This record gives sequence, structure tokens and C-alpha cells, in this order.
Amino acid sequence: MTATSTSGAGWPGLGAGPKPRPDGAPPLRWPGSYLQLVSVRTWRTTGHLLLDLVAGSISFSIVVSLLATLLGVAIVVPVGLLVAAVTLWTVRGIAVIERARVRALLDVDIARPAPLTAGGTWFRRFGRAWLDGSTWRAIIHSLVLFPLGLFTFITTLLVWCVPLTLLSLPATIYLLPGHEVRPGLHQFRGEVSGGIGGALGLVLIGLVPFAIRALGDLDVAVARALLGPGRRAALDERVATLETRRAAVVDEAEAERRRIERDLHDGAQQRLVALALDLGLAQQKLDSDPAEARALIDDAHREAKQALVEMRDLVRGIHPAVLADRGLGAALSSVVARTPVPVDLDVRIDRRPDERAEAIAYFVVCESLVNIGRHSGATRALVSVVRHGDTLVVHVSDNGHGGADPTGGTGLSGLRARVEGVDGRFTVSSPPLGPTVITAEVPCAS
Repeated sequence: MTATSTSGAGWPGLGAGPKPRPDGAPPLRWPGSYLQLVSVRTWRTTGHLLLDLVAGSISFSIVVSLLATLLGVAIVVPVGLLVAAVTLWTVRGIAVIERARVRALLDVDIARPAPLTAGGTWFRRFGRAWLDGSTWRAIIHSLVLFPLGLFTFITTLLVWCVPLTLLSLPATIYLLPGHEVRPGLHQFRGEVSGGIGGALGLVLIGLVPFAIRALGDLDVAVARALLGPGRRAALDERVATLETRRAAVVDEAEAERRRIERDLHDGAQQRLVALALDLGLAQQKLDSDPAEARALIDDAHREAKQALVEMRDLVRGIHPAVLADRGLGAALSSVVARTPVPVDLDVRIDRRPDERAEAIAYFVVCESLVNIGRHSGATRALVSVVRHGDTLVVHVSDNGHGGADPTGGTGLSGLRARVEGVDGRFTVSSPPLGPTVITAEVPCAS
């Protein structure tokens, strides 16, 4: 499916770009990576990688000292218990600090391990804490962080220093007597040689953000594996999350069923009753008062047409025919055409997704546009739908006053239940004074 637009080009900066990473960072593209050299994220990641050596040295020294002391005094039970308690408290404290450091500098939130089971005597709880897998993973992380920090420290310095040194070669060669310099094993002599080195440095400096991000991903992977919950705890949490989402989907389906019943009872059904009454009265007056009968038939005709309109709107709210026949782009074009707020629409889908994903994306856009028209005070909106692999990413933005609350009964809670019910992600960013940005990532298949 090709791109469609109802009002020209979208707004710069609000359209759907490449699929975001789990930590929220946009994917890098060369040569656009040069802009990332001055980004806060690159420098925060660099600082985190350099701090790994300091944090690793401290944690390694403390944990090794405590473990050695514990082995030395274990035979003396009271002293051994005291040292074991101090070791346990210290290791868990270091894990908390490391999770906070990753969150602060890399914008990655590592879930805490599941809390220990309460109950029993102090000695039993103490023993369970030492036998818990999260404790030993935290100890391993404290020991592994030192060699990992040494690697990331040296590599980060090389990643930055080599390109910067090469970039400075032309000026250095020009200023030094003899016009030659040996920054490493290779000797650069003359302006031409310096220019070649500077050109090589210009290419390498554009690769620095890639290298820094790869090192940051390595650091995050180690921290997730050793400081996060274990596999069993993660599975238990996953099961609990799915049960909660399933209950939310069931509640949303029940609410939708009640809405359909209410709309049928208060709308089309009442019009059909009025239509039957008008036709009955017209039949009685057909011989005695043909003019009155004709007027009643005209009223019945208007009621029938209005009932058809309401039935069509109701069916469209359940699953519009144009969505099944012509796909998401055509269905959203018809929705945008009926929206009172001017909307820029951009749909880029190379392969049509499955019906479930299409329906969820359609209702996310419909409900969001309804909220924009009723509550936002916006004068412009942007809708973009882009497929990235097996994920359908929907963005709805407006320039209104913001303040949208997903729990405020504006329909956003129902959308969240729909999206998360199929294991998708739904986020709302709506600070006071705006703008409001709604993002839904829906798993899909062809």
C-alpha cells in the first residue's frame, strides 16, 4: 500500500519514522549519525561506559573483600552471620545503584527481581535470600563489571580518540616543524598525507555513534541478564500481565456490547417503531384522507432513511466494509474526511497486515480523532501509519492544549486494552499546553 495524504505533507518531526528501539532511541542511519555526535544521548552513553571502570573497580574490590572475609570467619558462627548479612546487604545495594545508573544514563529501566517470600523466622528468610538466584547473579555482576568496565573504558577512548586524532592531523602537520607527525605506528608527512588522514578521520567520526551505541547495548544486555528478574520470575510476571490484559479485553468487549445494544435500542429501533406506527396510520387513512396518508408515508420514508444512516454508522463502528474491502488506507481516508479538524494522513504499508491488526489500528485512529475533535481544542492533527516488519506503528498527533488522561474515561483506556490485548504497546504523551502524541505498536502478520 502506498502513501496517502489528505492535506499535503505531514508536519516535520511528528511523522512516523523508522521503528523506535525499546529504549526510545531512534535507529541510526549514516550519514545522519554525524548529528548524533552532539546529542545528549551519545554523551550520556559515553559517560556511562567510562564510569563502568570506576563502578566496576569499586564493586569488585568491595565484594571480593567481603567474600574473602566471609570465608575466613565462617567458622565463627556469630561473626560469620554478621559478615554474611553485611555482604548480602552490600551486594543488593550495589545492584540497586547499578540499575539506577543504567536508568539515569541509558534511559533503560531494568526490572527489579521478584521480592523474597515473606514469612518464617529471620534465619529462614536470611537463608532464602542467600539461596535466591538474584543474589548470586548480583554477585557475579559485581565481579564481571570490572573486566567489562576495563574493556568499555579502553574501547570508548579508542573510539573517540582515533578519529579526533586523525581529524586534527592537517592542522598539526601544518603547525609542527618539519611538517610530519607519528600519532601511532604510521608516520604522516606533508600536507597531502595529513589531508588523507583528516579525510579518514572524517569518515571514522561518523561511525562513533554506532560504536558507542553498540557498547551501550552490550552493557545493557549484561545488566539485564544479571540484575533483572530470573527466567522463572519473568515468566510468572508475564503470565500475570497476560491475565490482566485478558481481563481488560473481556471488560472492553462487554462494554462494547452494551454500547451496541444501547445504540440499537435508542436509535435505529426507535426509528423503526416510529416507521411502523406511521405506516399503520397511513394505512388507516389511505381511503378516508389520502393527503394525510401521503404525509405519513413521507414521514415514514424519512424515518427509514435516517434508520439506514444510523445502522450504517453502527456497522461502521463495529467493522467498516471499506476496511475489509479496500484496506486501512481507504478506511482512514473516509474517517479523516468526516473529521471536523483538518488532518494530515500518511499511510505507508508495503504489505497488508492481518484483519485483527487493521481493525485495532483503525479504531485507535477513530477514537483518537474523536477525542481531538471533542476535547483537545486543536486546529490541526496528523495521523501516520507505518509498517515495520511484523509491527504496525500508529501515530496520532495534534497541536491542542494537551492534558489527555488515559484513565479519564475519554476512550483511551479502551484503546490501551485493545492494543495490549494483542501484546502491543500503547503510549500517550500529553503534557499541559500540548502537543498530544498517541502511539500504538500493534503486532501484525501478512
